[in-house]
Amino acid sequence: MSQPRVMSAMGAVANVVVGWCTAFITQLAVFPAVGVQAGLGQHVAISLFFTAVSLVRSYVLRRLFARLT
Repeated sequence: MSQPRVMSAMGAVANVVVGWCTAFITQLAVFPAVGVQAGLGQHVAISLFFTAVSLVRSYVLRRLFARLT
């Protein structure tokens, strides 16, 4: 039985939300450590961009694997 598209999307969103929280906190710590200066708004914008890319990637991979099974 294949996974419905809605469940694929929900799984991808849950994965990305957890990933965003982890990445955002890591970004706040790592940027200053490597000399990158960014304000809070810039951190949010950067992380949201990467989150959107991650969400699309995750959804596409889930659909690809669902199709292969």
